[in-house]
Amino acid sequence: MKRIAFFSVAAALALGSIGLYYGAPSLLKEPLLHLNRSLSGMEEKTTTAALHTIHYLDSGAPSQPAPTNPGTTPLVLLHGIFAEKDHWVDFARPLTGQYRVIAPDFPGFGESTRLEDQPYDYAAHTQRLGALLDALGIEKAHLAGNSMGGTIAALFALQHPERVASVAFIGAPHGIRSPKPSPMDRLIDAGQRPLVAHDAAAFSAMMDLVFEKRPFLPYPILHASEQAALSHAPSNARLWDAQLKDRYLLEQQLGGLQQHPVLALWGDSDRVFDRSGLQPLQKLLPRAHLETLPGIGHLPMMEAPADTAQRYARFLDGMAPASTQASQRVQ
Repeated sequence: MKRIAFFSVAAALALGSIGLYYGAPSLLKEPLLHLNRSLSGMEEKTTTAALHTIHYLDSGAPSQPAPTNPGTTPLVLLHGIFAEKDHWVDFARPLTGQYRVIAPDFPGFGESTRLEDQPYDYAAHTQRLGALLDALGIEKAHLAGNSMGGTIAALFALQHPERVASVAFIGAPHGIRSPKPSPMDRLIDAGQRPLVAHDAAAFSAMMDLVFEKRPFLPYPILHASEQAALSHAPSNARLWDAQLKDRYLLEQQLGGLQQHPVLALWGDSDRVFDRSGLQPLQKLLPRAHLETLPGIGHLPMMEAPADTAQRYARFLDGMAPASTQASQRVQ
C-alpha cells in the first residue's frame, strides 16, 4: 500500500510539473534563465546610460585570467536585432574562467528600455555603446557581435579605435552586400519584414530563417520569446525600418578597420546573409581571420556554442597586432 501511495504521489508531482511547464510557462522562465546563467558564472545586473535602463549579464573578474590578456580586458558580446543577452550564455560558458564577459540587452531590446521618442538606428546604437562602457567603467574591450551587434562593434571601433582591442563577427554582420542574394534578401526586396513576427506562423518562419538547426529551447523560454515578438510587432517594425535605411552601411566603412585584429565566423548555411558576403569582407579586410562554419545558420553562438566559443578563444589566444596578422583565404 505504501508503494502504491508513493507512486501515486510521484505521478501527481510529475503531472503537476508538466502542467506547470506547459500551462503556466511564465512562472518558469526566470528560474530557467537564472539556472543557465549560473552554470556560466554570469549574473544579471542593471545600469543607466544614454537615457535607458540597461540590463546586462556580467561574469565578473575571471578566476584564471588568460595569459594573453594581462590587462584583463573584458569581452563585450553584442546581440543582433530582436535578440537578447541570454542568447550568449552558452557561448560564454567556456570563456568566463579566463575573461570577464559582459552581454547587454542593447537599448531597445530584451529587458532594456525602449523609448518611443528615441531613434534606434546605427548612429544612436554606436553612441549608446560608448555610454554603456563608460557607465561600467570599461576603458577598452574586445567587442564581439552577431548581425546588428557585429556592425555596432565595427562602427564603434572605427570611431573609437583606442577603446577596442579586437572585433569579432560571431555570425555574419549586417551591412555587407552578398554577391548571391540570401532568402532574407529576396523577402526584403519583395517588400517584407521577415524578422518582424505578427502571428505564430510568422514567428515560426522567422525561426526557420535564422537557424539552420534549432537549438533546444525550454518551452517556457520559447513561449516567452514568441509572446514578446508578437506583442512588440508594431514597435519592432519601426526598429526594423531604422536598420534597413542603413542596409549596406558596414560595407561602406569596413575598410577603415585595418588597424584592429578582426575575426569573422560565418555560417555556410546562413539564410539571413549569404556566405558569399565573405568575399567582399575579405577584399575590404585582407588581414582578417575568416572562417566558414559548416552546417550552421545565422546564430552560431546558439547553434554550436561550444565550437564557436573555442574558435573565438583561439583567435584571442593567438591575437597579434593587426599589422602582423596573416591573411587567410576563404575556401
